[in-house]
Amino acid sequence: MKKQTHASPIRSPFSVLRQLCNLIPPHLVPKLARETGVDAKARTFSPWSHLVSLIYAQHTHAIGLNDVCDALRLHSGLPVTLRGATPPSRNNLSHANKERDAALAEKIFRAVLAHLQTLPSGFARGNRGKGVARRFKRVIPVVDSTTIQLVASCMDWAKHRRRQAAAKCHLRLDLHSFLPRFAIIDTARENDALRSRELCAGIRSGEIVLFDKAYLDFLHLFDLDQRGVCWVTRAKDNMAYAILGELPVTGAKVLRAELIVLSNPAVAKDCPGLWRRVVALVEIEGKEQEMVFLTNNLEWSPASVADLYRNRWSIEAFFKQIKQTLQLADFLGHSATAVRWQVWTARLVYVLLRFLAFLHGWAHSFTRLFTVVRTSLWRRWDLPDLLRRYGTGDGSFRFIAPPQQPCFAGF
Repeated sequence: MKKQTHASPIRSPFSVLRQLCNLIPPHLVPKLARETGVDAKARTFSPWSHLVSLIYAQHTHAIGLNDVCDALRLHSGLPVTLRGATPPSRNNLSHANKERDAALAEKIFRAVLAHLQTLPSGFARGNRGKGVARRFKRVIPVVDSTTIQLVASCMDWAKHRRRQAAAKCHLRLDLHSFLPRFAIIDTARENDALRSRELCAGIRSGEIVLFDKAYLDFLHLFDLDQRGVCWVTRAKDNMAYAILGELPVTGAKVLRAELIVLSNPAVAKDCPGLWRRVVALVEIEGKEQEMVFLTNNLEWSPASVADLYRNRWSIEAFFKQIKQTLQLADFLGHSATAVRWQVWTARLVYVLLRFLAFLHGWAHSFTRLFTVVRTSLWRRWDLPDLLRRYGTGDGSFRFIAPPQQPCFAGF
């Protein structure tokens, strides 16, 4: 057994939190604050100080405004070293969360992600040589949504059901790199299919998009087909279609493979394309169940269609990962803007930590990475050295859920 070392990491002139924040380009936040008009309304509490406060709140799982403000004031000498960030008062942080346009948080997230992907580290490429990526050497976006439960009595803007309130995050995830490419944060009232076009707008010809039947929109599917995008989804039970012919069946679990066209006059006129309907047995919780898949690709084997859809589970693993580690349970404000600020900051923290894990060869889970950084935020330790030497046990961890994992969302 490999002997573990418990020596302290190399000393650094900067705290771990400062080293984490240094991954954000120095002039990015002030520039975007000017573009969104936030800078004109910021007086004593700068947009950069606001962002640092929310990043700190994510790492410490702060449960309230006082929790964040008191902690930063107790370390009042250290936040100043974070490019001049100042600790907020309760009123300043509350007002910033409520009044400052959350579009700034979204732009910061997108800009930082784009910046990290341009670095020569290979962060954007992800793991292209294993699992489904080895068979389908294309970009594979996965589209899905997750619901974030809120307090109904405090957040009337997010009323979802009679006694519930919720926000919904629609996401497009890159299956290779396990990084979010596009996200929409809104209330949970809307049908997912209404967001399908916006989520898939950036998908290019030749890519393969996977999504659940909640995003099923026949006109949108036909539009993707015309753009040269391959897609795989599940068919709804009440879908009206006509069978044009049977296709060869491959794989012990595949029951039928059919060439179909839509037969509902309301949609068939605008969606004249040929699609493939694959019926296969899928093991769920130890029992085999029949599932029906749709695709516009007529060349893949039926077993490959089922395998592709099975990899849609990766996005469920992503949602589970961020919900279990980042602060998406207790919110620092009740307004829609405050919730959006916190959700976008959570995504920013996720990307920063994933970049650190990739850059320094972190061999353990994302949860463990989060806890290591959280417990050493104010330590003046060299972060790369900390990540390379830390660990109480050997092992490795893959951020992407195993393709063979027989789990599907909704079951």
